[in-house]
Amino acid sequence: MNRELLHGKTAIVTGAASGMGKAIAKLFAQEGANVVLADLNKDAAASVAQELPEGKGHAVQTDVANDESVAAMVAETVKVYGSVDVLVNCAGVPQAFTPIEELTLEMWDKIMSVNTKSIFLTTRHAVPHMKAAKKGSIINIASIASIRARPGLNAYCASKGAAVMLSKALALELAPDQIRVNVINPGPAETPMLGKFINGDAETVEAGKKEIFIDSVPLGKLIQPEDIAQAALYLASDLSKIVTGEVMNVDGGRGI
Repeated sequence: MNRELLHGKTAIVTGAASGMGKAIAKLFAQEGANVVLADLNKDAAASVAQELPEGKGHAVQTDVANDESVAAMVAETVKVYGSVDVLVNCAGVPQAFTPIEELTLEMWDKIMSVNTKSIFLTTRHAVPHMKAAKKGSIINIASIASIRARPGLNAYCASKGAAVMLSKALALELAPDQIRVNVINPGPAETPMLGKFINGDAETVEAGKKEIFIDSVPLGKLIQPEDIAQAALYLASDLSKIVTGEVMNVDGGRGI
């Protein structure tokens, strides 16, 4: 049923070309939002935009770890749709098992830049528009790895843990302007990124998905991108108008 929960709102979704970001963008548009699909892969983002109702999607090539690129993306959002009401930081990169002594500075910097620095950049540029409107919702997609560490995912866990605490600090800071900031912690999800956490050939990756991920989820199945999209819809809409600073685990019980 189309409830139009986001009617009249403009949402930026980073990492919108695939996986969770794509599912969020599609659901938001179905619920009445104008959606800016920000992704490094503009062609893929544009393809998703074409799947949305006419006029509801606009793709922008964006490097979420680059300040100038993010600033240009937010400016284009305002130019095209007139406001920024919702910001969903979904762009992220994984980490295959890497012992700390083998983790390179380049790997560390990339993971921290895309998974954490990007939240700082997008928020810094979107918040002035939200403050002017005295309202807004920021939703940061972290990971259950932010609270349930795994060996060899050192940089990834650090980046997601930092995303959670940054979100909580921003929730307090921005509350006087009625800007809400919340976090979704997905568990192992059925997305193109999942296999990249595992080293090895295709057969090893598929076996690892079951042994490492599915078997670790009490409900016994991978999280679907649509599960994350439904949680994001709640946090973006007025259904959660008094909710801020919260961390919602959408993980099939893995974080227990």
